[in-house]
Amino acid sequence: MSGIVFQLHAAFHSPQSPVYKSVQGTVWVLILVSVALLVGEGFLPFESEWRALLDLADRAVLGIFAVELFLRVATFRPQSLQIFQPSAAGRLRIHLLGRLGYLVRPIILVDLLAVAALVPELRGLRALRLLRLLRSARLFRYRNPVAIVMQSLEENGLLFLLAFGALGLVTLLGGVSIYLVEASSNDSLTTLLDGMWWALVTVTTVGFGDITPVSTVGRLIGSTVMVAGMFLLASFAGIVGSSLVNGILSIREEQFRMSDYVNHVVVCGYDNTTHLLLDVLKKELDLDTTRVVFFDDRERPREVPPEFLWVQGDPTKESELDKVRLMQAAAVIVTGQRNVTPQAADARTILVAFTIRAYLDRYKAQVMDRRFHLYMVVEILDSENVGHARLAGADEVLETQRVGYSMIAHAVGYHGTATAMSRLLLSGEHNVYVGLIPTQSESTLTFGELLKRLELSQRGGLVVGLRTPEGQEVINPPKSYLLKMDEHLFYLAKEPILEPPN
Repeated sequence: MSGIVFQLHAAFHSPQSPVYKSVQGTVWVLILVSVALLVGEGFLPFESEWRALLDLADRAVLGIFAVELFLRVATFRPQSLQIFQPSAAGRLRIHLLGRLGYLVRPIILVDLLAVAALVPELRGLRALRLLRLLRSARLFRYRNPVAIVMQSLEENGLLFLLAFGALGLVTLLGGVSIYLVEASSNDSLTTLLDGMWWALVTVTTVGFGDITPVSTVGRLIGSTVMVAGMFLLASFAGIVGSSLVNGILSIREEQFRMSDYVNHVVVCGYDNTTHLLLDVLKKELDLDTTRVVFFDDRERPREVPPEFLWVQGDPTKESELDKVRLMQAAAVIVTGQRNVTPQAADARTILVAFTIRAYLDRYKAQVMDRRFHLYMVVEILDSENVGHARLAGADEVLETQRVGYSMIAHAVGYHGTATAMSRLLLSGEHNVYVGLIPTQSESTLTFGELLKRLELSQRGGLVVGLRTPEGQEVINPPKSYLLKMDEHLFYLAKEPILEPPN
């Protein structure tokens, strides 16, 4: 049963999986068929039998879309459950609110409106299914403008919620007020729905004229609703304008725009060389499921692609870390600055690491609720500061300059080694992965016996070392090495072969 649930989730929420690509390909074909049916139906007379057949076929396609939308919402997994372990009641609440929040996303709402075309009076909504095709990144060479607009609307959801709430409040008050005042004296206004319709038409400054106040009090109410409508229209224009401009220019920094970000990666620091990190993150991470947030005190550079979120702030200040929802993040990367001396760059890096650990210590209760601790990777430019970075709480410290210079020096005596290591680290053909040892239950197993049992080389992998429970790396241990409980394997492969640690 769990396998079926996993496959269903992958089919609708894992863009890199083959089953997802198959489902999306089928959906795209059905969209084209549905649009063709809609166009063909428009060329046929109303009395034609072919028109009825086309309408029946289109309803069948709509039914498939409705099932697909239902399965997509039903298999959605709130990302909060990947970080926290709530009670049964809390888990149910997260599932319900998570699915409701997923359903009201602008992209999902478009699909919901398209499915609403099952109602005969709303058949024109079937054309909205074309937006499903436009959302595909494959149709655009560099940037997807539809995705940018949709993402901007989603990130400014709080502003739109406030605006629509104000619209609903003015419409409700105006409609009820005009009904209570003029229901007995105005022949064109006999029901509460008539009053609501009049209020909505008035507040939007449309003014059809089908309902007109006849009393002095009614006209006073109409004047108030009209003035309120002017302010609401100005507010909507400002919200829509700022949302689209911010989406196109990718200027995002307010905390509330990230109110649903969970299990993301935070990168603290940015300079003129960080664009190389952007390219690597695109290859290593699935940006559709794992969002990457850059956090720096400068304005967003124009060269940062729209799929990366930018939050402006100072990572050395504990009060600023809430902007990037650090408690809900999966990992944090602290990069070194190249526009200052290595000592100055490392000093800032270590200060950021200390600030992050102080922030986590302040929220110990929430840290205890996490399934895994926030993993911090720190870049150090001067080797003398490695110990300071570890003392600051870094889980992994990378000496980028020393690694590069060591490869250069080693290549002088052993030709080709630097090229081989560069290909290994940069080409993407192979990489080092961490995997669980399948026979962890045996306490007397040696490293040599493990290699024979795994036969990893026949599966395209090569074991290069171990990681002890204390976090120490043992590279190429002797075959007589006695394995310990909770050790993990380092192995070289084109793709993950062993089950990764939790």
